[in-house]
Amino acid sequence: MRSLKFPEGCKGTQVYALNPTGGESGGGGGGCGGKVGEKFLQHLQDLRANSIRTKSSRNSHPPTHHNQTTRTNVFVESLLPAGLPTVDLIEPQIEPCLKSVDFVESLAAVYTKLDNSSQLEKSDRFLEQCAVFKGLSDPKLFRNCLRSARQHAVDVHSKVVLASWLRFERREDELIGLSAMDCCGRNLECPRACLVSGYDPESVNDPCVCSRGESEDDDVMGDEECSTSDVDEGGGDDDDRDMAFCIGDDEIRCVRYNVASLSRPFRAMLYGEFKESRREKINFTQNGISAEGMRAAMVFSQTKRLDAFDPKIVLELLSLANRFCCEELKSACDAHLASLVCDMESAVILIEYGFEEGAYVLVAACLQVFLRELPFSMHNPYVMGLFCGSEGRERLVSVGHASFLLYYFLSQIAIEEEMKSNNTVMLLERLGECATEDWQKQVAYHQLGVVMLERKEYKDAQNWFEEAVKAGHKYSMVGVARAKYNRGHKYSAYKMMNSLISEHTPVGWMYQERSLYCIGKEKWMDLNTATELDPTLSFPYKCRAVLLVQENKLESAIAELNKIIGFKVSPDCLELRAWISMALEDYEGALRDVRALLTLDPNYMMFYRKKHSDQLVELLRPLVQQYSQADCWMQLYDRWSSVDDIGSLAVVHQMLANDPRKSLLRFRQSLLLLRLNCQKAAMRSLRLARNYATSDHERLVYEGWILYDTGHREEALSKAEESISIQRSFEAFFLKAYALADSSLDPESSKYVIQLLEEALRCPSDGLRKGQALNNLGSVYVDCEKLDLAADCYMRALEIKHTRAHQGLARVYHLKNQRKAAYDEMTKLIEKATNNASAYEKRSEYCDRDMAKSDLSMATQLDPLRTYPYRYRAAVLMDDHKEAEAITELSRVIAFKPDLQLLHLRAAFYDSMGDNSSTLRDCEAALCLDPNHCGTIELYKRAREQGNEQEK
Repeated sequence: MRSLKFPEGCKGTQVYALNPTGGESGGGGGGCGGKVGEKFLQHLQDLRANSIRTKSSRNSHPPTHHNQTTRTNVFVESLLPAGLPTVDLIEPQIEPCLKSVDFVESLAAVYTKLDNSSQLEKSDRFLEQCAVFKGLSDPKLFRNCLRSARQHAVDVHSKVVLASWLRFERREDELIGLSAMDCCGRNLECPRACLVSGYDPESVNDPCVCSRGESEDDDVMGDEECSTSDVDEGGGDDDDRDMAFCIGDDEIRCVRYNVASLSRPFRAMLYGEFKESRREKINFTQNGISAEGMRAAMVFSQTKRLDAFDPKIVLELLSLANRFCCEELKSACDAHLASLVCDMESAVILIEYGFEEGAYVLVAACLQVFLRELPFSMHNPYVMGLFCGSEGRERLVSVGHASFLLYYFLSQIAIEEEMKSNNTVMLLERLGECATEDWQKQVAYHQLGVVMLERKEYKDAQNWFEEAVKAGHKYSMVGVARAKYNRGHKYSAYKMMNSLISEHTPVGWMYQERSLYCIGKEKWMDLNTATELDPTLSFPYKCRAVLLVQENKLESAIAELNKIIGFKVSPDCLELRAWISMALEDYEGALRDVRALLTLDPNYMMFYRKKHSDQLVELLRPLVQQYSQADCWMQLYDRWSSVDDIGSLAVVHQMLANDPRKSLLRFRQSLLLLRLNCQKAAMRSLRLARNYATSDHERLVYEGWILYDTGHREEALSKAEESISIQRSFEAFFLKAYALADSSLDPESSKYVIQLLEEALRCPSDGLRKGQALNNLGSVYVDCEKLDLAADCYMRALEIKHTRAHQGLARVYHLKNQRKAAYDEMTKLIEKATNNASAYEKRSEYCDRDMAKSDLSMATQLDPLRTYPYRYRAAVLMDDHKEAEAITELSRVIAFKPDLQLLHLRAAFYDSMGDNSSTLRDCEAALCLDPNHCGTIELYKRAREQGNEQEK
């Protein structure tokens, strides 16, 4: 747009003043400039009217100066197709998960249920814990809980669904060369292990049969093979065959005793009062089995094996087993057919036989394929017909495979894929039908309300939200209020939020919701209170930014968004900042944010879902300076050095546009995303890095990082070692060192990590990675108390502009009792870094109490999610015997970030004050987050003992 010059009179602030009523604007900018400014604004505010007007002008007038202005407006319209943002179109989505008015109480209650449950109930209790964790920003808590649910699962159905869910969370299907049914090497997710019933929580992390090879299968079957090696196809020697079944013209001779042993009906027929017991030949023509099938039954009666038979014959045997109640034969047929299910085609065919014959394991195997192929199997009409319809649910019920767990998994994926679809609604209806416990009803009814609200079916939405409230889910009152508001009952919605605030200890989302139903100063007050109580809520920042835009304070609007983007990056906030940047003609800033946004969500639709982000990149590119790939590397180096993660993401995105298969760039992208705590996007980038790797040693390194980031440290080390055996590379040595250093290191292990990092530094690599390796090497030297060597590493890292090394060097100075030097190093980091909340926090350790208080206050202001400042302030208050203030300081952050350390510390404070019930509650909440936290376990035991003594 810089090439399309406005007259000088249009460059004042009046150009951006909003005038919703269409009247004249006050202030300067008169004459031609004022008219152009008004037209510019009209194009931003009214897409449809402007589309008609600009097309008409373009087609019917010669290219005069007026038409130049019109073409400019058309271009502006293509950039901002929805005009400038308005408050009514950015209202926050109601979260489709369980949300409590007192999250700590909910955590404590879930832990108590889990602690008091029997072994066979634990899987269900862990699933409830999953539902509570679903709304948290840390996906690892949810995945760990899901693993625990799978670990304690008893029946095949639960194992299949939970293992499939775990696999979906890892999205291994996006790795080139792997199929949905491939095994990860552990019983936890092994498709074969899931089809074995029984409770064995200790075995889930053991290597599965798939990873051990087929030799063990051979060993298992060895004894049976020895005992039956002399048995021929007929089922015994001719002398032993004392009867025959006649089917048509075929006569199948067999051993009466063996056949009778198959079931009670056969025993009654062959040895009871029936006439067949006295006959040598029995006519079996009308019993629905072929001669080949009956011959196979005779062989099974002798060998108990089916592996030599064609699937068609095994299906006949399954039918025979059902008609004559042959449980052992049915079980064998069920398991054998289940082992044949390997893909969608076989699953769709065989599941029908499973339904017809009531084959539990066979249906489980088919179901497993459907679930492990998600979300792609959702596009299969047969699969969705089975899952979505009432008839399909009844068929699943008939074979023991309809459960709340199944539909909970399916509905979560459906909501993620396409919330407003009919399939999503039907899956949630099935979920509600399977719900028996209160928490299950809360989940099902609340999510139905959310979906109906998105579909603008407000009456149905209100009804479902009200059902969820009846089941005990207070947060669903937010949905009731939204539905009422959209149905025209505005004051009723406001009153409902008022009552919620007055009846409970207020939390941020309550004030956020009430702000939707008020205006003016009251709206500002509610937005500010929401941020004060919960600074992680993005809507208040966005809403204030839009209100500032309406007051023509665009720079202030950008500053407002910067507050939350500085510690919590999300596509919607980046979109809004880009939107306002375009209005300010800051196209470089806008393009930076759109590129970063696309990195987080490649399919993001901007401007109320009217334009794909990729399209906007193409429109903005001509308006900014173009850089070569070499220039981009220099930019990346500078931005990485200044810890400008969003700027770095944008540069990497630009470089990938030129070279989308560059695996090193994808890997770099994943590191940036992890630093920004965007784990889902980071894993996607890491998988793409693995897929685009051009060599085996490189692919192994990226697979190792995937394993490391998903909690499989030993497997990650194995991948690193395999990569090194192929080629000695920086990345392989660094991965191995990083994975080893993750655990507590003894002196010998530390020496090995140092050796690995030094090996890495000898391998070719870019300065960015070398700086990181030097920084890590310095940390290990510090742990080994080799301070001079550590300082040398940090100095070398700083020489190649690894800015974070200032923090390590400060630590060295601090350990050498050079506090002023340590303070100065952190000051340098603060001056260089774009986002320096952690630098302020660290600098606070190297100054007196008053200066530390100031630095920690700044750290909290820049990033309220950092917990150390709250813990420090609370500890100081406790030292000053201000117990109530210390508790308040911790409670302030726990309300929006229920951190393990914070809960443990508050529990300890309560314990010192003699408040035993509060101590127990906080301990239970902390143990819900981490049941193995030693300090909390000890405190909890002591508090329980004190509670028991008080009861006596």
